[in-house]
Amino acid sequence: MFESLSDRLQGTFKTLTRRGKLSESDVDKAMREVRLALLEADVNYKVVKAFAERVRSRAVGAEVMSSLTPGQQVVKIVHEELINTLGEPGRLDLGRQSPAVIMLVGLQGSGKTSTAAKLALNLRKEGKRPLLVAADIYRPAAVDQLATLGRQLDIPVHREDDSVNPPDICVHGVRIAGKENHTLVILDTAGRLHVDGRMMAELQTIKQRVSPVEVLLVADAMTGQDAVRVANDFHQQIGLTGLILTKVDGDARGGAAISMREVTGIPIKFLAVGEQADQLELFHPDRLASRILGMGDVLTLIEKAESTLDQEQALAMGQKLISGDFNLDDFSKQLQEIKKMGPISQLLEMIPGLGNLATQAPPEVTDKEMLRIEAIIGSMTATERERPKIINASRKRRIGRGSGTSVQDVNSLLRQFRQMQRMMKQLTGGRGQGGLSSLLGKL
Repeated sequence: MFESLSDRLQGTFKTLTRRGKLSESDVDKAMREVRLALLEADVNYKVVKAFAERVRSRAVGAEVMSSLTPGQQVVKIVHEELINTLGEPGRLDLGRQSPAVIMLVGLQGSGKTSTAAKLALNLRKEGKRPLLVAADIYRPAAVDQLATLGRQLDIPVHREDDSVNPPDICVHGVRIAGKENHTLVILDTAGRLHVDGRMMAELQTIKQRVSPVEVLLVADAMTGQDAVRVANDFHQQIGLTGLILTKVDGDARGGAAISMREVTGIPIKFLAVGEQADQLELFHPDRLASRILGMGDVLTLIEKAESTLDQEQALAMGQKLISGDFNLDDFSKQLQEIKKMGPISQLLEMIPGLGNLATQAPPEVTDKEMLRIEAIIGSMTATERERPKIINASRKRRIGRGSGTSVQDVNSLLRQFRQMQRMMKQLTGGRGQGGLSSLLGKL
């Protein structure tokens, strides 16, 4: 989402190379570029003005730390002010009420129903016992969509006939949750194509009758500053406790995420970073600021790996690498594990120094190339995957036809795999002082 903004900001900071104090002209030149970059990213102009003034007042005449260049000093200040602008880390206040009720509100098309399921899955991982309540009886198939998501995730869904009004459905859902020992209720309320009086009146009634501990607006990040206006409207009439930004993985310019907290005063609590059920992240302003400035986000990457990768399988693969038994079948399984963590471009953004590869990635690291590799390996026999050396010219032609690729593509994959094997052999003790296997033997 922040690709163009990140590129502009990083380009600006590279121009500051002198050591010593930062002169006013240095800072003014950099801040002009920062202001333009933020405005082009659709950040609210009042937020841009206040942000630039804070950075400038701190940067002018600031002594550069011995380990930093002037450009790095400005980046440090911008990073800190960006965190301040984004607000506090996302936290849900569920209190001691049981079941705790979370009410989701928003316009049609913001992804509210799928977000309800994602949030339920996220909180179940924390030990909660959620119940989803399908209270959107107006949008065609909304109730069926939530029921389908509930079945897929093994999360119960309370639904009623369309003749029952939504406030009653919500009250009944909370009552059933109490009887069935659910600790959490998530209400998927109705939306409209735009804010209207009837919708707001219904939401106000629901809020009065079930007393939710959290009222979260699900806002589409793709709508830019319109999302900020919608948040203000909902907050004034309903009273919001937090925001969930959806479609953050799209090509939005990111201005809504940066503007939202400062303009509305409402904290961002979650970011929906993909369509999969597990792609809802707790909002961390420091991590998002680091990604915007191209500093990476290693903590989120580690958390993704811990939550998605099979630890036992990873250990077994490590042993195969050390013993030299790693084959194409193992390689394919590892690709499947990596894909669970999300698109390669998103993973690259989290690695310091590799953010630019997310938009200018060579073919070897693109999602399309991963699909091609999987197709090629999938067209091989079990024996060929285990012993790639037996793959001759006729086998390559057959594999190419079966995978919809060329012989050159098959050759490229085999060459890359051999290079990886040689590298791992050297690393694991094929030469010299014993390599990794010798080191592991001493642990």
